[in-house]
Amino acid sequence: MELRHLRYFAAVAETRHFGRAAERLHMAQPPLSQAIRRLETELGVELFTRTTRQVALTGAGEVFRTDVERILKAVDEAVARVGRFASGVEGVLRVGLTGAASYRQLPMLARLVKREMPGVMLEVHTEMLTPAQETGLIERRLDVGLLRPPIRQEGIAHRTIADEPLVVTVPEEHWLGEADSVRVEQLRHENFIMYGATLGSVLNDAVVRSCLASGFYPHCAYEVTETSAALALVAAGLGVAVLPDSVRSAPREGVLCKAVEDAFCVRLDLAWREDDESPLLRNLLKVLENNDVFLEGAA
Repeated sequence: MELRHLRYFAAVAETRHFGRAAERLHMAQPPLSQAIRRLETELGVELFTRTTRQVALTGAGEVFRTDVERILKAVDEAVARVGRFASGVEGVLRVGLTGAASYRQLPMLARLVKREMPGVMLEVHTEMLTPAQETGLIERRLDVGLLRPPIRQEGIAHRTIADEPLVVTVPEEHWLGEADSVRVEQLRHENFIMYGATLGSVLNDAVVRSCLASGFYPHCAYEVTETSAALALVAAGLGVAVLPDSVRSAPREGVLCKAVEDAFCVRLDLAWREDDESPLLRNLLKVLENNDVFLEGAA
């Protein structure tokens, strides 16, 4: 049974007339009549009663019509859906991001996608440091990443969406709690909460470089794998954590954020595979460009 035969049947069932159905289908009447006869033979039932004056559906024809309408509707929807996918207006976008990016940049990205790409679903992979995101992109497990350069693997394109100053998060009862801002030197004797040394954290590197520039190496009292865990330990009074400014967007009970006057900044880039030619990615980049998400002049 061919799909076109179902469409022939649907046209005759709707018009109740072979001539008008043939006109609608842009074909001659005899081939249409022959196709319906072959369909009835294949099914082993009569679908229409035919007289010189009218064509009517049999009981079997009425039952068949219900299923044919459902089948044709599903086929038409599938064709439309694959067309939308091919044009980049429908599909799943797999996004990796660092922990801190979930506080400010992920909501921004999600709002833009919802507003301008409503047929696209986000599959979000959180708490991925830059090396893990690079691997995810290269292995095609991610479509885009919100990561912090430098990027070490070849074949990844990227553009900057944020250049964030660092802040120090301290417990509410901390001696710096009343300060408007701090200098790195003031953290010399603090217990630091940092990402694990083996994770390849770009943020860790910025924190260490900031401390070395002020004449000391930070004492890491606790290692974590997630930003949320670092903030939980700060709230518990176990130390301080130097994090990107975006953590201010999600205040946490028991934690204060203080600007650090002389710390290094950390970039956040949107990254994707250089060889990814999918319409979905092209549409996303266009949306971000049109909404001035990328920093001017930043690569």
